[in-house]
Amino acid sequence: MMNTPLQRSPALPRSDLPSTLCYLNGAYGPLAETKISVLDRGFIFGDGVYEVLPAYDGQVFCFEQHMARLDRSLGELRISNPLPRKAWLEIALRLIQDLQSSGHSNHQLVYIQVTRGVALRDHVMPPDLEPTVFVMASDMKQPSAEQRAQGVACVTADDFRWQKAHIKSTSLLGAVLARQISADVGATETVMFRDGFLSEAAASNVWVVKDGTVFGPPKDHLLLEGIRFGLIEGICRDLGLYFELRRIAREEVLQADELLLSSASKEVLAVTTLDGHPVGRGALRGKPGPVYAQLYAGYQGAKARLAH
Repeated sequence: MMNTPLQRSPALPRSDLPSTLCYLNGAYGPLAETKISVLDRGFIFGDGVYEVLPAYDGQVFCFEQHMARLDRSLGELRISNPLPRKAWLEIALRLIQDLQSSGHSNHQLVYIQVTRGVALRDHVMPPDLEPTVFVMASDMKQPSAEQRAQGVACVTADDFRWQKAHIKSTSLLGAVLARQISADVGATETVMFRDGFLSEAAASNVWVVKDGTVFGPPKDHLLLEGIRFGLIEGICRDLGLYFELRRIAREEVLQADELLLSSASKEVLAVTTLDGHPVGRGALRGKPGPVYAQLYAGYQGAKARLAH
């Protein structure tokens, strides 16, 4: 039996789109009424990047790390960052405060999107365009207590995406198709392999635990370096757990003691079933393991330090 997948947002008719505040090109307005040009290169080509900032109790988590990744992605697309970090933070905090004041959750995700801008359709990148800047905030949908206690089910697939996965690009059709593979069978994520080696999941990074060591794939062009790469490494260091990034063969994933997902909303989450087979061995087979428990507790500690 598959675990219950993470909650997915239902499709909304246009009339029911939220009226919460968003930011577009220097102005704030209702999300449901905000519009961009159909000639925006983000719409025509997916020519842009995005970033997602988690926020807890009104404070943005790992802000500097998210901004550094935004800079890296923009640099790969030859787009100048249109705003200084102070301005990005001010926008994020205003949208968070708007949600909180209207009775929403205390935990939010702030979505940032920067595209090359508006131009007549041509594959060549036009110089000196004014980037389109869009920011919105929404409630963070986190795993349930049951999913934390029991873990979640995932499936595997070949990684059929392009070879510049290190760019947090708005061109996400590959990730959409990959995530649908797991959604179609009621699973939480699709764990992907390229040429027989682990890359990442459709919308998460993947971690393998074996004999007390936490392994992850190397940070290269074949996967998006999640902000949790550095965070998990730091937690492992504090806990005295070995941490290593290297190429991980499919068989190692299938024989893992523990398998974990990480993302802004999942934080750290145990995978207890993969392709219908329980993960792990012995008494912990098919159950969240001790390394997951330690990493999750360490993650909560990092969040708690936001308040101090």
